[in-house]
Amino acid sequence: MMEPTPNVIAPVAPKRAEETGLSPVMMRDIVLKTMFRTNLEQVSRLSMALCLPVSITQDLVDRAREQGLVEATGTMHAGAGSEMGFRLSDTGKARALDALSQSEYYGAMPIPLEIYAEQVKRQSVRNMKVTRDALLGAMGHLILPPNLLDQLGPAVGAGRSILMYGPPGNGKSSISNGIRDALGDLIYVPRAIEYNGSVITVYDPLMHVKREDAEDDPNALRKTSNRFDRRYVRCERPSVVTGGELSLDMLDLVYNPTARTYQAPLQLKSTGGIFIVDDLGRQEEPPQKLVNRWIVPLEESKDILALQSGEKFEVPFDTLVIFSTNFHPNKIFDTAALRRIFYKIKIDGPDQAGFLKIFAMVARKKKMPLNEEALVYLLKEKYPTIDNVYANYQPVFLIDQIISICDFEGIPYQMTPELMERAWANMFVEESEFAH
Repeated sequence: MMEPTPNVIAPVAPKRAEETGLSPVMMRDIVLKTMFRTNLEQVSRLSMALCLPVSITQDLVDRAREQGLVEATGTMHAGAGSEMGFRLSDTGKARALDALSQSEYYGAMPIPLEIYAEQVKRQSVRNMKVTRDALLGAMGHLILPPNLLDQLGPAVGAGRSILMYGPPGNGKSSISNGIRDALGDLIYVPRAIEYNGSVITVYDPLMHVKREDAEDDPNALRKTSNRFDRRYVRCERPSVVTGGELSLDMLDLVYNPTARTYQAPLQLKSTGGIFIVDDLGRQEEPPQKLVNRWIVPLEESKDILALQSGEKFEVPFDTLVIFSTNFHPNKIFDTAALRRIFYKIKIDGPDQAGFLKIFAMVARKKKMPLNEEALVYLLKEKYPTIDNVYANYQPVFLIDQIISICDFEGIPYQMTPELMERAWANMFVEESEFAH
């Protein structure tokens, strides 16, 4: 992993409540709901739950007190710097319940969409500097065609769409993962964003790799957590990988009718990173339809989402989309769709010389002695039966099979025509009595 580059400008923590960009009513309701749901009584603890500086949290609590929604408990909390405690009044509880019936969301204050859009520009996937060394470092363990990095490097650096195609078993998925590993810097992912009063949660611990300093001690004299707006989480550039399970509705806002809250769709969670559509052509929806869904976002750097009410709104689209397929592009796309995918890279299998080079390298790594007779048998007897089509996965597969057989038979690692025959039989299933 490269060292994080300091080229992403961090979002500055707000100094006054107005700088959050949220309406006073929304902030008040989130404070009341958070107090109701968490029973937190100290401003320092509440500020951590709301992801706001203590000064703003105190200001919001004071405003709620003036409205008779919050009252002082009259007890000082030991070990919290003799901090005053606060709790909801009966009116405050009623207001919190009313607010919860409209939306269950509480905790971190959301970031208004237009403010988030500015941060997306500051950390755009198109600002990434991916060098040849970084790509080599992330893919050094893969056996790649010599000129592949020449094509891949500029494609990744441009942060546009890439289509990788070619026969199965040649490492398209591994290359996608290698690109993901080469993205070295860190970005800021919002815990939640707000549009027109609706809250959409974005940060997802299953998809975002958090890279933050240890939580600050609320009693420490010097607060370090306000170096950036804590409504964001500092993360590695995200990478979302989907395969045959991808369907069009996964690209829509996810609404929870019970909690009355929204969750960001996959492509919004992958903002600032990469979205890999593996095995294109294996989804229920035809590939042309899937790609059509991406066309406007890819061309205009914005996506259109819809709320439950039917209201549509724009969100930034800042994602490197990588499509990977075993089909020939002309078979699954029309020319208009193909034209809109910026980079098309064919990932082919090796020729016989390349295959032998890989085979020797894998054998050396796995401490399997090479045997000329077994290799001649493989190339002269077995490969002609599959039209001499070589794939990058085959050397590893065959050698692993031979190792398993040797282990089972209790014999030293060795290569013979007979063992090669047994290994080969597991690589391909005969279409005999099952064929209709």
